[in-house]
Amino acid sequence: MNEHRLSNRGDGEAKWSFPPIHPEGRKFGVIAAVITALAFLILPDIFGWLLAGVTIWVIAFFRDPVRVTPQGDRLVISPADGLVTLIADVPPPPEMRGADGLGDAPMIRVSIFMSVFDVHVNRAPIGGTVKRVAYIAGKFLNADLDKASEENERQHVLIERGDGVRIGMTQIAGLVARRIVTYIKDGDMLAGGQRIGLIRFGSRVDVYLPAGTTPRIVKGQRAIAGETVIAELGQAPLIEGIAQ
Repeated sequence: MNEHRLSNRGDGEAKWSFPPIHPEGRKFGVIAAVITALAFLILPDIFGWLLAGVTIWVIAFFRDPVRVTPQGDRLVISPADGLVTLIADVPPPPEMRGADGLGDAPMIRVSIFMSVFDVHVNRAPIGGTVKRVAYIAGKFLNADLDKASEENERQHVLIERGDGVRIGMTQIAGLVARRIVTYIKDGDMLAGGQRIGLIRFGSRVDVYLPAGTTPRIVKGQRAIAGETVIAELGQAPLIEGIAQ
């Protein structure tokens, strides 16, 4: 994996550039562009311009910007861009329980909702070994609903650090989303912030935190995949924020 290390001491080089487009989106961009071109040829221009806007949105949806991931043994990084819509104590999904999984006790679940305007490339919340990848077919309800965690199409990923700490995350397809794309499999070694997959067209990601860990974000906050620290392992102070 290529690394470009940056720090608050001015190390490294940074410059602005257009975000690259994920390979998964190139075919959709081409299809949308062809349909737009045909619309300009056979329909009034207003339809062509409307479809041109759709084409731009499709291309922008699959943008895959470079992210600088904070480094630290105790940090849990956001796996998704979006709005933190839920922080609650809930039992982990059945597919991630068991002696070699997350157990049966309630865990803190942080839910991050991705709108159709957010970056949809998902990243690993911690570094470690992929212990389990489980895909579950299901419905396509609004991903912002709590019951989407149990009824929607979803994919569970269980990651274990070298010290035995395990964190689970679930990619949940939404009302518009129709495919969860993954790049990982059981046994893969991951770095924190590494790209692990994407969900096409609107969705949600849940993160299950170990006992004794309190999120370092608040409900209603926006998170950035690969950059926002959502929790610190072993800490349990109350974190409050003032909307302003």
